[in-house]
Amino acid sequence: MWLWEIEGHDFDTMRAGVEGMSISKSFFENIEMHIDHLVICGGGHVSIPMITIGKTLGFYVSVLEDRPMFANHARCAGADRVICDTFVDALQQIEGGKDTYFIIVTRGHRYDIECLRSILQKENAYIGMMGSKVRAKEVRKSLKIESFSEEVIEKIYCPIGFDIGGETPEEIAVSIAAQLVQVRSRNYHATYTKEIVEAALDKCIVRRSMATIIERKGSAPRKVGTKMIIFEDGRTAGTIGGGCMEAEVIQKAIMLMHENMKEEIIKLNMLPEQAEEEGMVCGGIIEVRIEKIE
Repeated sequence: MWLWEIEGHDFDTMRAGVEGMSISKSFFENIEMHIDHLVICGGGHVSIPMITIGKTLGFYVSVLEDRPMFANHARCAGADRVICDTFVDALQQIEGGKDTYFIIVTRGHRYDIECLRSILQKENAYIGMMGSKVRAKEVRKSLKIESFSEEVIEKIYCPIGFDIGGETPEEIAVSIAAQLVQVRSRNYHATYTKEIVEAALDKCIVRRSMATIIERKGSAPRKVGTKMIIFEDGRTAGTIGGGCMEAEVIQKAIMLMHENMKEEIIKLNMLPEQAEEEGMVCGGIIEVRIEKIE
């Protein structure tokens, strides 16, 4: 998923009043772009369902594989980028970063270690490697001898994924994906998704507004900073949680556009009983800022 981030968003300031200026489209044109990048080392049986799940979760997926036939399998599975080269050389082409998630699922121990040595020298959000608990212990011991720091070594998820008793490649991929979601959720920061930016910059003449969650209490489903775009004709991009809360925000945003107002902050309160009636798991209170996009 392509993401754009504004550094230093001050949500208290954002809540301070309802007389703020509307947002210009040029604001979205100048938002810095970054990416949630899933790098899968290995194109074998676990890699194929992992590509599909990774794409579903919104990652840009790269696969590194030194065997042409397996590299082609990864392409056919829908990977965004496939590098067919030795793992060492392929990893030299991967920059790494705070939003880069590495999965090591090669066909052999020596290839795993080659990948791990290279990845540990890159900035990353996650490193997971296949292997038993015994093997994981041996790998950590070997890395210590090679002078990798304890802090770096302890960040390796090995055995990779959650222990859900999975045996098939698909089940193992699910266990890995669940762990990725957990780690990414811990690293969450308010972002502008590709869908949001594209909707904001859409060349259609229909008026639109942006809704942003600026405060959350209880078990409301989405976090502070979550955004959606509402068009005057009722179309939307993104979601702030669905259900009647979101429907009320959409209705309010359309009303504001009809009245040619630039901004308003609304508070929505859904008790657990109301949430259950709406078929939602979560209740809670959210404050939402609605801003007109000029």
